[in-house]
Amino acid sequence: MSPKDFREHVADLAAQLAGRPLNTELADWLNAQHGVGTTTYELLRTACDIGVAEGWLCDREGGGIRYGRIFKPADDLFGFSVDVVDMNNLAGPHHTHPTGEIDLIMPIDSDAEFDGHRAGWLVYPPGSSHSPTVSNGRALVLYLLPEGRIEFTR
Repeated sequence: MSPKDFREHVADLAAQLAGRPLNTELADWLNAQHGVGTTTYELLRTACDIGVAEGWLCDREGGGIRYGRIFKPADDLFGFSVDVVDMNNLAGPHHTHPTGEIDLIMPIDSDAEFDGHRAGWLVYPPGSSHSPTVSNGRALVLYLLPEGRIEFTR
C-alpha cells in the first residue's frame, strides 16, 4: 500500500459521494454499503494502519494528536480533502464544518469511540461544529472535507 494506492481507494469512494447531501441518511448509507466488515472499510483501514506505521499518514503532532492532510481537494477526489488523525483519550480543538464532514472511525483499541460512536461512518452536516473527542482508547479517524473547509474556533 502506498499513498498512490490510498488515493485511488479514496477516489473510488469519493465518486460515490459526489453530490450527495451530508446528513444522517448518508451516514446510514455509508455504514450499510462501506461499513465495518466491507471491502471498502478493510482497504481504508489497512491503508491507514500502513500509512501511520510508515510515516506518510499522521506525520505531524500537536496537543497529543498525530494528524496530517494527505490530500488537498482535487478533481479526482470530487473536491474532498483527506485528513487522518490518531487520537488517544483526548479532545481536539473545537471547529466548524462550513461544508460538512465525513468521518471514518477506525478504533485501534476495541472500545475506542469517536464523539460517542464506535467503528464506522459518521457524517456532520454543513454548519455543524464539535470538539473531536476520542474516548475509551486509541482510534484513527479519516476525515473527508468538501472543499477542504474547516474553521477552527479561536
